Amino acid sequence: MDAFRRRVESETGLFLPDTRALHAWSVAEPGHFWNLTWEDTGVIGDKGELDFEAGEAMWEGRFFPNASLNFAENLLDGHGRGEQEPAIIYRREDGANRSITWADLRSQAARFAAGLQAMGVVAGDRVAAWMPNVPETIIAMLGAASIGAVFTSTSADFGVSGVVDRFGQVAPKVLVAADGYLYGGRAFPRLELLRQIVEALPTLEMVVLVAVLGSSPDLDGIPLSVTYEEFLSSPPQRLLRRFPFDHPLYILYSSGTTGQPKCIVHRAGGVLLKHLQEQQHHCDLKVGDRLFYFTTCGWMMWNWLASGLASGATVVLFDGNPLHPGPEALFDLTDETDIALFGVSAKYLDSVAKSGLRPAATHRLESLRTITSTGSPLSEDGFRFVYDSIKSDVHLASISGGTDLCGCFVGGDPTAPVFAGEIQGPALGMGMSVLDSNGMAVVGEPGELVCTAPFPSMPLRFWGDDGMDRYVSTYYAKNPGIWTHGDYAVETDHGGFVILGRSDATLNAGGVRIGTAEIYRVVETIPGVAEAVAIGQRWEGDTRIVLFVRLVDGAELTPEMVSVIRRRLRQEESPRHVPAVVLPVADIPRTRSGKISELAVKAVVNGEPLSNIEALANPEALDFYRNHPGLREAKSG
Repeated sequence: MDAFRRRVESETGLFLPDTRALHAWSVAEPGHFWNLTWEDTGVIGDKGELDFEAGEAMWEGRFFPNASLNFAENLLDGHGRGEQEPAIIYRREDGANRSITWADLRSQAARFAAGLQAMGVVAGDRVAAWMPNVPETIIAMLGAASIGAVFTSTSADFGVSGVVDRFGQVAPKVLVAADGYLYGGRAFPRLELLRQIVEALPTLEMVVLVAVLGSSPDLDGIPLSVTYEEFLSSPPQRLLRRFPFDHPLYILYSSGTTGQPKCIVHRAGGVLLKHLQEQQHHCDLKVGDRLFYFTTCGWMMWNWLASGLASGATVVLFDGNPLHPGPEALFDLTDETDIALFGVSAKYLDSVAKSGLRPAATHRLESLRTITSTGSPLSEDGFRFVYDSIKSDVHLASISGGTDLCGCFVGGDPTAPVFAGEIQGPALGMGMSVLDSNGMAVVGEPGELVCTAPFPSMPLRFWGDDGMDRYVSTYYAKNPGIWTHGDYAVETDHGGFVILGRSDATLNAGGVRIGTAEIYRVVETIPGVAEAVAIGQRWEGDTRIVLFVRLVDGAELTPEMVSVIRRRLRQEESPRHVPAVVLPVADIPRTRSGKISELAVKAVVNGEPLSNIEALANPEALDFYRNHPGLREAKSG
């Protein structure tokens, strides 16, 4: 980060004393900033003569309109890494492990591309993957990207309707699928579900079956299927064609539970440049580093992780339950594979803290320089746990962005102080502000998180939304002309950000909007409470706050505990944060990226329509909220 700041100073003649000044320049001069970023991060391709072409609207701005590049070429280059050095290190929860060298990766990606070409796949065709987090998923993506096909993936734990709701909209020619996956010590065979999926996707011309659970999966009953090894039997292609900067690369999916998922089309150059900038500048990723993120193939952090190859890093894949057989699993992995960047969710850090494990006392963690946390807001206690119990000199970078941009709006800065509970600042090139209800930028007050400047990884479009109407209404309707992301946040006096929850899930108590994260950060520190979810329930012509708590094993929601919850919220937040009703539940629904789904709970409690429950990792948890007897009480506790 600081080396880049000094380079900008040298090339512009400006005095930029710190990252904050660098950021202001990056937003004011987007073309020049992203041009220097291209050079500084080592993008392979032809930039063309024009770095930015402004449009009448923010979403019409185009970066590098004359550029050409190949996404796979950038990820396969290796930046001088030896042919036999590992490009991918794979570990499974049961100890299964593999290492894919740079030579192996290039060979398999080329042969996968050749297999696609042999069956007639051309640039723009869709290649889908219903896969666990294994090397073959990355290889399939690289093979597709190398010939200009559009790659789309979801995780192997999605059911039939969840897969078909997504892939059915984008009409893939090829489906890459596994025979099953392992999680929490249990095998989950998927061949019967795969048969149903294939029957529901009439555009498929081939199914590539990857053996994860067994050495030779049974192809009987799976139409159009070949094994992964058979598919790679075509001679590899040596030439990589370069495509325009805006050529479609990925289709990602919104995870909303109240409608059919949006199919978000991302441009190759925009994703590549955004990821390189975030990883090399904000996360200090270097050639030869080991990069790890705990993710599934249905979360944008998988795409972010794969891009680490473009910096010459070795990506470390873990498949399974990160707490199996115990909370030490990922810290064992860190020591075994010398991880430099350790990416997890805030919920994972909270789970480790509550387990009693202190990795600083049980593990070396000598290689570890950066811990990134995302998925949901990390509490002040979560920050303290990292520094007290994991590593005292690590850079803790809480980050936040989304599937919509396949990257971060706000994140870490390795040159600046870390304040407990705060994301350090805006990502370079991202014009971030918080707007109040009047559309005015505010500091120290909650409001809508917005981005006021165009950036390269703005989605190209929504699939099937050729007129752009749905795209524009999703991001630009609430505050015309600027991107409104849907996060409720506060910009701090330090220039940092605190995410308070989704703005469509904020609570309205007496006319005051309350972010759910404000409630959780208090309640989840109370002994006996494992986690909580707060929603607004329609009640007697108004709305009241209902707090559901999942308790630790052996705990009971007594009137005394309810009193403590209410007293702490009143004292540490405000009287408006105090729930009218506090109720126990056995589980809390989460999206597959680990975020609490307040909207699903709110819909069930208020009798509203709920669709696409496949977006939830544990949809059965909603049964605890349907007709909960406590919801009929005037007040509880």
